[in-house]
Amino acid sequence: MLNIFRAPLTLWMAWSVAGLVIAEENLIDFESAEIGKPTVQWEDKGVVFELAHAPTKSKAKGRVMFFPHLGTQRKGILNAMANEAIPVRVTFPRPAETVKLTLWGSTTSAALVEAFDAEGNLIAQAGLDQVPVRKRPEEHIPFFDLSVSAKHIAYLHISGSQPGGFVAVDELRWSYPAAPATAVIRTPPKP
Repeated sequence: MLNIFRAPLTLWMAWSVAGLVIAEENLIDFESAEIGKPTVQWEDKGVVFELAHAPTKSKAKGRVMFFPHLGTQRKGILNAMANEAIPVRVTFPRPAETVKLTLWGSTTSAALVEAFDAEGNLIAQAGLDQVPVRKRPEEHIPFFDLSVSAKHIAYLHISGSQPGGFVAVDELRWSYPAAPATAVIRTPPKP
């Protein structure tokens, strides 16, 4: 009687496994970066960090740099142009589907994450009118998370600070669209 159900069970298993999807989360935490050294762009795992556009108030090249989170050993990337608030652009090597950022910022800053497709269309955004601030001087500047999800995220813009302020990205987590899993299921030979 078991042999009668073996073929349908095998077909059901193959159909069920083929319907699974695999999504892998990727992480960049900037811990290998050098603090305080401005650079035109920085790349890790194929993801490129640079300014969204050239400065308009000077002829200097736009730069990003790494900044320490005071009170911890963590590092974050931000706009190195102190007199001009230019978004940091984060470009993925292929379109992402979900992106989560851990950030911190100066007390007067807002925070905005905008996701764009390859044609430059705004497809998702998340933000805060004001970044979280410490309640007592002895506390560390708080971290906070912002996430965006959409099909085909080609790049992000991260902004919100006024000149002289900053929004720093502490961690970037992202996943690409899930790919269907493939499996080969073989029926055991008959005894």
